[in-house]
Amino acid sequence: MNFNYFLFLLATIFSAQSLLAQHEISGIIIDKKQQPIVGANIYIKGTYDGAVSDKNGQFVFTSEKTGTQILVISFLSFETKEISGEINDFNNLQIQLVEKFDALNAVIINAGNFEAGTASEASVLKPLDIVTTAGSVGNIIAALETLPGTQSVGEDGRLFVRGGDASETQTFIDGLRVAQPYNASVRNIPSRGRFSPYLFKGMSFSTGGYSAEYGNALSSVLVMDTQEKAEEDNTELSFMSLGLGIGKTKNWEKSSITLNASYVNLGPYQSLIDQNIKFDKPFQSIAGEAVFRNQFENGLLKVYTAYDYSSFTVEQPIDGASQTVDLKNNNFYMNSSYQHSLGNKWHLFGGISYGNSQNDINLENEENAEIVDDTENSFHLKTKLSKRFTDKIKLNFGAEYFNTNFNQYYQTDTGDFEPNYTSGLFSVFTETDVYFTQNLAAKVGVRTTRDALLEKVYVSPRLSLAYKLDESQQISTAYGNFRQQVGQDYLKFNQDLFQQQAAHYILNYQFSKASTTLRAEAYFKKYRDLLTYTGDEITYDSNFGNNGSGYAKGIDIFWRDGHLKNLDYWVSYSFIDSKRKYQNYPEQVTPNYVANHNVSIVSKYWVQSLRSQVGFTYNFNSGRPYNDPNTLDFMSEKTSSYHSLNFNWAYLLNKQQILYVSVSNILGTKNIFGYDYANTPNASGKYTAKAVRPTADRFFFVGFFWTISDNKNRNQLDQL
Repeated sequence: MNFNYFLFLLATIFSAQSLLAQHEISGIIIDKKQQPIVGANIYIKGTYDGAVSDKNGQFVFTSEKTGTQILVISFLSFETKEISGEINDFNNLQIQLVEKFDALNAVIINAGNFEAGTASEASVLKPLDIVTTAGSVGNIIAALETLPGTQSVGEDGRLFVRGGDASETQTFIDGLRVAQPYNASVRNIPSRGRFSPYLFKGMSFSTGGYSAEYGNALSSVLVMDTQEKAEEDNTELSFMSLGLGIGKTKNWEKSSITLNASYVNLGPYQSLIDQNIKFDKPFQSIAGEAVFRNQFENGLLKVYTAYDYSSFTVEQPIDGASQTVDLKNNNFYMNSSYQHSLGNKWHLFGGISYGNSQNDINLENEENAEIVDDTENSFHLKTKLSKRFTDKIKLNFGAEYFNTNFNQYYQTDTGDFEPNYTSGLFSVFTETDVYFTQNLAAKVGVRTTRDALLEKVYVSPRLSLAYKLDESQQISTAYGNFRQQVGQDYLKFNQDLFQQQAAHYILNYQFSKASTTLRAEAYFKKYRDLLTYTGDEITYDSNFGNNGSGYAKGIDIFWRDGHLKNLDYWVSYSFIDSKRKYQNYPEQVTPNYVANHNVSIVSKYWVQSLRSQVGFTYNFNSGRPYNDPNTLDFMSEKTSSYHSLNFNWAYLLNKQQILYVSVSNILGTKNIFGYDYANTPNASGKYTAKAVRPTADRFFFVGFFWTISDNKNRNQLDQL
């Protein structure tokens, strides 16, 4: 055997051994719909042995590795998969990959919730919408009343949501409670929200089924988040038909401060425009606020303080005669919060709010005079921690304490009274967001509250589920048990009253694509332990209890479309069937603030040639019940339908100067909210009545707004 033949034989032997040592790895890569995945990477971990799946999802390659190995399969938008096993078994595999979780495109848990100005796809409004809605005149509450689920109660001005009265909605700023969110007012004169819309970068308005983080509200919560650090210096001047305003913002590298002041006097306006109510002294107010922000390396400090003083004197009918009501109110509010990133996806929040409201009320008629002075001090302390364990699991838990001290001095011809109370509510809450898949998610929470007045503990579970049908559609459902302490009008006389409760059941459908949103939501609420009392009025000798009950059920529909050039509009419709036995109601009836059908149509059009935005808002409701003591049945009468067409026009004189005009109820419709009846019948045995009407059939507003800033594109259009 020559040497060349020997080398050939040796090479052949080694080649055969090498072929025998190689293992073939093969299979197919598919997705959950059994469709092949093209271009997936398949390889033995720790080696360069691998392949890429072909157009049929198939792959094949060889490896000299032996024994137990790990096969890795990866592809762009899918979870990387690892299979451990004997390499001899890695053939003819069928491997299914699961799509990666994408938080931006995941299902959104939003049953019962409207958002404005957030990054969430659940946001159906922009911050600009809140203040440019015709008829709102910069009032956040009036703008929210164009959303489904709300009732416009013109003689009150506060938020009424899904069959609940105004006391059933709580307001929070940066997660902290605002105990006095409305200006002080008296019967049949609407109040306004205390806070300017421009303070907030976004808000979440829940009409039911809200998070376990919030409590002491039977029906609804309004959560508003303030702006973060200002980015530039500016001065803002406001010259209005009702008063004056000035604001100054100073910006530094890590911090900023904003100071605002305003003065409002309705005297000149009311002397020009006929009023349905006689004001002996017109409404006037002076207000100031300061906003400080400081950005730390891993945290943000927010401090907000506000003070306002208001007063007016009005003549009101009472039992066929006239009563003079003089009101003076001092209100102070402070809110401070700190957010800090602790690392490893842990986040800490801590905050405190304090509110002080003082009312000085003098009541005088032909027979007697009364003095009512009351002071409310409210504290809220809160801390919470949140942790995102994975993209699919987030935990949120915390504790908070509410303290309210109320004192009243009531002087009458028959004596002096000083009702008061101090209450404390301590709560802990925990809530977890779980995404089972990108299309299916749940929010599970529980809130536990100890009421110090009653020495009683209440447990309130919450649950929400959401399922994404496709890229544009989803359905969601929510359940929750909600409790609320009874109001100060009752606690000042009786501190043994249980918390009221309501169970919420919600089913939601939402379609959202490009500039189009369709939202439909059905709900059912069951009330228990509602406050009841005896007598025509609330007095110290009334018999108080928790003997009330009720329900509210209905459907809310919201449609918004922005496809037409320069035109933006939305339509809201609500149907509600609600009855309750509470307060001094003798039976379960529809309360006097509920209209069965409510419609709002809001439109805004930009006219480029005129540098103007023109807006119209139409509001309708089908009439509200009222009680006529001349009839046998309680709350059996109903007012005529309510109609109001509102208009506004914002004209840019230049990039930093705006002329703004607004007219409410431009058609001058004679709307009636209800009737006030005399307490005793007249000589013919009839109870005389006086219609409750708006303070004026129309409301006119004219303002000039000037922004002085190095940024010449900055103006106050987003504040009007």
